[in-house]
Amino acid sequence: MALFNVTHPASFLLTGIPGLESLHPWLAGPLCVMYAVALGANTVILQAVRVEPILHAPMYYFLSMLSFSDVAMSMATLPTVLRTFCFDARSIAFDACLVQMFLIHSFSMMESGILLAMSFDRYVAICNPLHYATVLTNEFIAGMGLAVTARSFITLFPLPFLIKRLPICKSNVLSHSYCLHPDMMKLACADITINSIYGLFVLVSTFGMDLLFIFLSYVLILRSVMAIASHEERLKALNTCVSHILAVLAFYVPMIGVSTVHRFGKHAPRYIHVLMSNVYLFVPPVLNPLIYSAKTKEIRRAIFRMFRRIKL
Repeated sequence: MALFNVTHPASFLLTGIPGLESLHPWLAGPLCVMYAVALGANTVILQAVRVEPILHAPMYYFLSMLSFSDVAMSMATLPTVLRTFCFDARSIAFDACLVQMFLIHSFSMMESGILLAMSFDRYVAICNPLHYATVLTNEFIAGMGLAVTARSFITLFPLPFLIKRLPICKSNVLSHSYCLHPDMMKLACADITINSIYGLFVLVSTFGMDLLFIFLSYVLILRSVMAIASHEERLKALNTCVSHILAVLAFYVPMIGVSTVHRFGKHAPRYIHVLMSNVYLFVPPVLNPLIYSAKTKEIRRAIFRMFRRIKL
């Protein structure tokens, strides 16, 4: 026991929804449907962008990056979430939990960076349309994708090591059906100031700055749109941004909610923590492909043509 107090447990125990354990098998069905929608719809968009020449444009390249991050996020969480709810298999090895934590936070940061890149795409398309093709070249888009990916992995690389250095002896029971850094560090029986400060630094310097620059890009977009004389042209320009705005809201609102609950809702009921975390986990991957398919006629037509060729 003394050794356990200064090291870490061999495994963690994941948690579904406290107080509703008897309903977990019934909740597994909707969860499977949400995973199927997230994985299936995003894969369809990836395939459509790959095979349809009409979608070989900067906006759709960024959309394919967004779909890839959503697929990766879903794949990172699917094994533990479904095991917990379908089979009540709650145990996850310590190192496997670290890997899942790193992947979840990394793909989440990638999605934030991609949404920022998409806002830049909309800014150039509306505010400087004559230079759109010369600014957003394939090389530039690939460079932005690499930069977003590198930022995520480099920034979050220390997280597993910051957790591994902590003696975890308060408990080995996590609050969710997957592993998150704030959840894991709270189980330590040592000073977690470094973890807390680094987590806040990452949150502000990446997600916070991304959101700030997205906001500023739309301030400039609105200023440019208001200078357009024709009311119809204004609406047409703004309509090209609706899908991106909805995707930003679908991502940042749940993320801000779960961050707020983790940091300031210590006395909130546990089901509030679980609900916010699951909304943060499931909403963006499920809604993003539906939003873009519903609001972008080029994507709808490309998907229709793709399925028609498969049928033939």
